[in-house]
Amino acid sequence: MIAVVGAGLMGAATAWQLARRGHQVTLIEAYDIGHEHGSSHGSSRIFRRAYADPFYVGLTGRAAEQWRELEHDSATPLLRTTGGLDIGKGRDPAGLAAVLGAAGVRCELLSGPAAAERWPQISFEGPALYHSDAGVIDADRAVAACVRRAVEHGADTWTGVRVTGIEVSDAVVLRTDDGRELTADTAVIAAGAWLPGLELPLGLPPLTVTQQQVFHFRQREPSAAWPVLVSKDASAQVFGLPSGEDGGPLPAVKVAEHDRGTRTTATTRTGLVDPASRERVSGFVRARLPGLDPEPVAGSTCLYTTTEDDDFVLDRHGPLVIVSACSGHGAKFAPTVGAMAADLATGRARPHPRFRLDRAARRRTARA
Repeated sequence: MIAVVGAGLMGAATAWQLARRGHQVTLIEAYDIGHEHGSSHGSSRIFRRAYADPFYVGLTGRAAEQWRELEHDSATPLLRTTGGLDIGKGRDPAGLAAVLGAAGVRCELLSGPAAAERWPQISFEGPALYHSDAGVIDADRAVAACVRRAVEHGADTWTGVRVTGIEVSDAVVLRTDDGRELTADTAVIAAGAWLPGLELPLGLPPLTVTQQQVFHFRQREPSAAWPVLVSKDASAQVFGLPSGEDGGPLPAVKVAEHDRGTRTTATTRTGLVDPASRERVSGFVRARLPGLDPEPVAGSTCLYTTTEDDDFVLDRHGPLVIVSACSGHGAKFAPTVGAMAADLATGRARPHPRFRLDRAARRRTARA
């Protein structure tokens, strides 16, 4: 029997992948399915192929295929294609175009005036990279679809139950706050921001948890088609994408800072929107997104759990599989991470070196 701890995007996808393969699965979630306390809630997450790292470009290709596989299996639309733009010197549109082109990903490198002619609702200060495969993932529906299909394939779910103790020998004994005890051959720990607080018998890489703010802005022209947008310059990295059902009055666009969250923990985060972030994001909208009203119509918070190198944690240590720390860019990979975690849990694959728990030590040894 395989236990999965945490029913966010990664845990839910892992439970789905394992159950559909015929394994006995118990999925344990401290809150309700689809709760808003972590990193996986909301109806709009970015899917994009544009990475400067060819490794992640290749991984996005696998993810695109597996999102469609999950849609087919669950009969639920989850990934809406909108196209995506990368702008700003920090994003290096020309460099991204070269990486995508080498990987066979369709893209266009546009001058500022050419991009402005196509998207007058956006102000361009230099060249822009456009790739047509980008889009928007509905995270809420994805979690619900994975859990529903896992259950339909025979998985058991414990909700509103928190794991308070983990004992590891040849198997794993999980103890919960309601007095239950579960013995599993393997346990997949997909606890997100709660991972640093678990007493696990292994070494984790340094993890930083931050509270992030997101804001939704009303479109001035309701019929305008908005692509996914990533902008980076010397001061900040900002992203935007069409809002989903949680975006207030629609149509709206979700805009947020990627790299200026407030350090916190899963248990001490305030959940209060930072007014300084709101002012900075509204200023960006005012200056760079003239197609939006710069006064947000909605705002909320979520959590990032980040590694020092922005790579994921996806490794096996005895009967434990650790799936976490997706560093603010992992949602797009959920069904693929679920498949990789299922492979680790069943012994079908070894961990990728970039996702190992001890990767930093291994890199230091390699350089010595």
